[in-house]
Amino acid sequence: MEVIIKNNYQEVSEAAAEYLLNIVKSKPTAVLGLPTGSSPIGMYKILVSEYKNNNVSFENVKTFNLDEYMGLDRNNDQSYYYFMNENLYSHVNLKTENINIPDGMAKDINQESIRYENKLKAEGPMDIMFLGIGNNGHIGFNEPDEYFEPFTHEVKLTQDTIEANARFFEKIEDVPTKAITMGVKTISSARKIVLIATGSAKAAAIAKAVNGKITTKVPASILQMHDDVTIIIDKEAASKL
Repeated sequence: MEVIIKNNYQEVSEAAAEYLLNIVKSKPTAVLGLPTGSSPIGMYKILVSEYKNNNVSFENVKTFNLDEYMGLDRNNDQSYYYFMNENLYSHVNLKTENINIPDGMAKDINQESIRYENKLKAEGPMDIMFLGIGNNGHIGFNEPDEYFEPFTHEVKLTQDTIEANARFFEKIEDVPTKAITMGVKTISSARKIVLIATGSAKAAAIAKAVNGKITTKVPASILQMHDDVTIIIDKEAASKL
């Protein structure tokens, strides 16, 4: 597990973008695992800029997103599909048929989970998986629990996560309480994993993920088992290492 400490969010974003761009340039048919949230926005801005400057093409790239809220359709401005479209999809030459994100409106979430998992197995493995980390140590929407869910599955969000995400909604009651997410084995199937985090609020989770025991109470700690993980953080997020 390699830990890279940068001065600020912009430097973290630039370092993360460099990993992704190097993968796509060396393998134009790369399969990418992508996150949402505030952490990757800077990285996505850099990718869009590089594309517009004709420095990279996403024409033959395939993407698989980590997760999606249940109960929000793709046109809802709080859905993760909408987020990805606003920050990346609509600004680069990704083909619609190569964009994959769980369907949070599926009538049968179990069947949707199986479909998504099978699609990834058929087109993967992911060449690189990007992650954020929750204040409680979650990756994707894999919350602290009594056990690790290996594959894509439905999850009930913890109150901590609901409160953390409430800033994106008009009121906390609007925050979905369930989501569909890749499981830890699905995430770990990626050839390389890059986790990005900034700010002092993430410091405790980063310290536990990097130096703590591997435990279901800190889902990100499972990354210690992976052969190729890079953690890119700013000085504040690194303050408890």
